[in-house]
Amino acid sequence: MKRLEGQIAFILEIDQLKRVLRQTLVTDQSRRENSAEHSWHLAMMAPLLAEYAAEPADVDRVVRMLLVHDLVEIDAGDTFAYDATANIDRTKRERAAADRLFGPVTGAQGGLLPPEQGAELRALWEEFERGESCDARYANALDRLQPLLHNWKTDGGTWRIHGVRREQVLRRMEPIRLNMPRLWPMVLAIVEEAQGKGWIEE
Repeated sequence: MKRLEGQIAFILEIDQLKRVLRQTLVTDQSRRENSAEHSWHLAMMAPLLAEYAAEPADVDRVVRMLLVHDLVEIDAGDTFAYDATANIDRTKRERAAADRLFGPVTGAQGGLLPPEQGAELRALWEEFERGESCDARYANALDRLQPLLHNWKTDGGTWRIHGVRREQVLRRMEPIRLNMPRLWPMVLAIVEEAQGKGWIEE
């Protein structure tokens, strides 16, 4: 029963991700998306776009990684990618959240789940953060692509709201250029259109 109690506690805790609002607008521009919606959207994109990954990826692992990668935002909140000040302590905040949710990397007691399940999810989260494996590189590229598509379909969305510059967008999209290179011409076309329409600054 103790094992099940931990699993149920984790399941109920991650419901909190639904209340974490991101800067990104949903495509009808009616509201901001939440982090749970973002994770679900990426998980759907992973099998759909796998053919564009620069290296073969284990799609099942990528889906699990994408479902886990933002759970730390339950405690740490969503940090807007283009906010330099908010990003200063992001890593510290997110690691503390990972310790509480999954358990510490050291394997010491902690986390809400049974230890082996907590360790598995922690390892997936760490792998995504490092961005070194084929799976993590593909997952990170998807994580950059989804907000790009939303900003494109919301007349500049958060780029326009926050006065984001072309150079910032291209730097942020670099994982797509490296890990989904066949999509890079599409990215450039979107950025060109956004600049032409005044959605992003020079």
